[in-house]
Amino acid sequence: MRLFVYLLEGRGWAAKDSYVKLQVGKYKSKSRLLKNTENPLWNEEFVFRVNDLEDELVVSVYKYDDHEHGFFNVSAGEFVGRVKIPVWSVAAEENQNLPPTWFSVERPKNVKSTDKDCGKLLLALSLRGREYTSTESNNSLQSEGKYTSSRDAHVPDAPSKKTLEGKHLMKALAGRLEKLLNKKDETSRNDSSSELSTPSDYEDCGVEPPTSSSFEESIELFQSKNENREMPENLQGGILLDQTYEVSPKDLNMVLFAPNSEFKRNLAELQGTTDIQENPWKWESEGVSCLRRVVTYTKAATKLVKAVKATEEQTYIKADGNGFVVLVNVSTPDVPYGNTFKIELLYKIMPGGVLEESARLVVSWTINFSQNTMMKGMIESGARQGLKENFDQFSSLLSQKFKVIKAADVSDKDHMLATLETEHQSDSKLAVQYFWNFTVVSTVFILLYFIVHIFLCEPSKLQGLEFDGLDLPDSFGELITCGILVLQLERVYYMISHFVEARLRRGSDHGVKAQGDGWVLTVALIEGANLASINSTEIPDPYVVFTCNGKTRTSSVKLQTLDPQWNDVLEFDAVEDPPSVLDVEVFDFEGPFDQASSLGHAEINFLKHTAAELADLWVPLGGKLAQSSQSKLHLRIFLDNNNGVETIRDYLASLEKEVGKKEFNLPKNFGLPPEEFLISDFSCSLKRKMPLQGRLFLSARIVGFYANLFGHKTRFFFLWEDIEDIQVLPPSLVTVGSPSLVIILHKGRGLDSRHGAKILDEHGRLHFCFHSFVSFNDASRTIMALWRTRTLEPDQKAEIAEDQLDDDDKPFLLEDTGSYLVVEDAKMTKVYTVELPVNLKSLMKMFNGGELEHKVMSKSGCLNYVTTTWEHVTSDVQERRVSYKFSRRISIFGGEVTCTQQKSPLPNNSGWVVNEIMTLHNVPFGDHFRVQFRYQIEKSSFTHNCCKCDIYIGVMWLRSNKFESRITRNIIGKFTNRLEEILQLVEREILLASQ
Repeated sequence: MRLFVYLLEGRGWAAKDSYVKLQVGKYKSKSRLLKNTENPLWNEEFVFRVNDLEDELVVSVYKYDDHEHGFFNVSAGEFVGRVKIPVWSVAAEENQNLPPTWFSVERPKNVKSTDKDCGKLLLALSLRGREYTSTESNNSLQSEGKYTSSRDAHVPDAPSKKTLEGKHLMKALAGRLEKLLNKKDETSRNDSSSELSTPSDYEDCGVEPPTSSSFEESIELFQSKNENREMPENLQGGILLDQTYEVSPKDLNMVLFAPNSEFKRNLAELQGTTDIQENPWKWESEGVSCLRRVVTYTKAATKLVKAVKATEEQTYIKADGNGFVVLVNVSTPDVPYGNTFKIELLYKIMPGGVLEESARLVVSWTINFSQNTMMKGMIESGARQGLKENFDQFSSLLSQKFKVIKAADVSDKDHMLATLETEHQSDSKLAVQYFWNFTVVSTVFILLYFIVHIFLCEPSKLQGLEFDGLDLPDSFGELITCGILVLQLERVYYMISHFVEARLRRGSDHGVKAQGDGWVLTVALIEGANLASINSTEIPDPYVVFTCNGKTRTSSVKLQTLDPQWNDVLEFDAVEDPPSVLDVEVFDFEGPFDQASSLGHAEINFLKHTAAELADLWVPLGGKLAQSSQSKLHLRIFLDNNNGVETIRDYLASLEKEVGKKEFNLPKNFGLPPEEFLISDFSCSLKRKMPLQGRLFLSARIVGFYANLFGHKTRFFFLWEDIEDIQVLPPSLVTVGSPSLVIILHKGRGLDSRHGAKILDEHGRLHFCFHSFVSFNDASRTIMALWRTRTLEPDQKAEIAEDQLDDDDKPFLLEDTGSYLVVEDAKMTKVYTVELPVNLKSLMKMFNGGELEHKVMSKSGCLNYVTTTWEHVTSDVQERRVSYKFSRRISIFGGEVTCTQQKSPLPNNSGWVVNEIMTLHNVPFGDHFRVQFRYQIEKSSFTHNCCKCDIYIGVMWLRSNKFESRITRNIIGKFTNRLEEILQLVEREILLASQ
């Protein structure tokens, strides 16, 4: 049942800026704001769903106050008063229509005033439909004296409140009896509403069913009203159908949901469905627009259930031309226990992502119980089986009409990557887009203006300090104008140089082919959308860093854009085991030592996505900046083995012989990709509040637990990479004399499995406790070996495996044994010269690895500072190595530093020359260059007991990069300031020690 409310006008308002809120039960709506009037005229229509005649229509009047509007004051209004009208009073009226009536607005009780009324509202109500039109509204306004107020005690014609309520009560009772006898109650079909359904602003009351063309117009109108709706998540019951078809999303939507669809008729004949009645698609109005229709039919009889009548309420949630979402509520009251549950189906139609004319159809389901029943498990099982059979027939019939694009076609790596080459925007379009701004246009205009002015002016006389060939400004106005032109030209030159660099050069890792044999990860970075800006006055230069199995790949840097277009293809070197997680982080590039922050980050778990999803994936970025801007990246990810399909099959076959064939279907029970195989499993108990007996499953990428206790299934899994530590606890009374294995995850990892964790410690880490293994030694040894070998490089696995067989618990350390020798000199620049009031011997203590050196370097922001002893390379040249880590105060990346230093004496032993080659790790483009220093320290020729220090800096480029000049300038500037600070610390420490 629907209540139509016509808000016409107000009179005698105490507030000049006002609006009205309306509510019936849980449904709410709001009028538009009218300003600068005490007699507002709305003429607005509202429609509410009514489930009970005892409900009230509450019309609240608010005074708009612009000063109160803010983040926590969304309504920005002061409550003035309200009108309450019971719905039964409208039902008791003749034809269930309440004519236009003036209602007095009553002040709230907490407001002290002699006059309880604060204005009047003219309302008309109807339970029969749109029988009150705008023409009648105008006629009503002209004859407003005929209308009486059901709430106004000051109007002489108004009946008393008791008489009116008694009359309405009698009419309401008579109306209810008449409806009961004639069986006209239509509210049973509309009592339920889905959580995903969203009501509309108005309702279409056309009697005739809409044709195909009118259905298209309704979809277009729905699209214009609901452009910003997000794609909802799949329902919890599971996926019934997930296929990609060679048809556009719009055409597929027409086939499935257009009135009198031929596909639906064919499906009904195939499934034996009869008595199909399709109501027309209608607009509904309860706040937000939606398109809805009701379909009834009779399901064919089965061996267990007779033919039953079913009702579907179909509601459009989203329709934007490329994506369509329809929520279907199915009720079958005639089946056993049919009044206790309803089925929900969610149809999602999305672009296929491979071909231009491709659509992906995903159908998910869930079951909602309105009351508890002991047959819940049996009902769920029967519903799941019935839906599976129906959608198998649905999929078979739809595949006959449209070609199915298989997963192998969707993940066709060569085809997908080849399309990237044709998606580059032309240089002319990019130039127009980049340079079409106020700075460039104003600069060109000013420059042309100056040129025209020069041609129109005659040569001026020499005056002041001018001479032939030198024309100086003759006033301050000319001086200021010339300065503005110079600044504008400088800015345009900077933009042109950035544009040329961005177009002529590419990122370092783009196009670099993977090395080795095994699993190769290929990431195609397509584009970004709505990237955040650290500074509101500047546009970032974004680039993306991908990390997988400890290896990183860096994209190209895009200049001055919030919606970058990359089209970069990055490949990771082959690994023996398939990777599990890809870490993605977006940075704003300003140089390796600038205090820049991340623009957003994300983690992609390959086990939670199918190959088709990874082939075309939009990844939302995390972080405060990214979430506030709704930043996301468009990626295409391919994971394949370059040894070929036969090699993979042989590998799985050999592994199956080694570990034995397992009956447990790991991919099916944990929702993993089909290539995930089971290595080993152990019977054990999961320790929570109560022990839970189950099995622990180990694969190449996950650790999973599965238990089935009287039909209640408990299952979860986490990655090997999520594990931070594994501890063995001694037997206790709680574990019934069995040792326990405690697996501790990294902070923020494995949150999907938190229902199986015993505790969450103060550091935010999940602890999983397993005990009661049949053979604890075998289980712990296997788990420890798999964990350690998973987190190590391939060439270290054999050594660790031998250590595990010997049960060696010694910790192992990964060391970088590589060294960098001074092989050539970079172009050195003298950046700093200073004379210090200390002798040469005292200053050289800065390079002997003693207390002075460690103290100074620690104060200057170096962490974990370690040096080796000086060793003779030749008779005059000594060499040592230094390693440390920059604090976050020095570099936002906190990179690690390894240095090789060589020192040799100057002629006549007048001083020393120290050459240093520095390698920066874990900073952008750190493998592209080396930083070279030269310290020339000698006795001062002017002052006794003093020394002079000259410092030179150079950057030696190992690989070409388009940001060489920017990085070089950044490094030289930062290290110049840093070395000046270090020498000041050295001087102060030496002088304090001497005192």
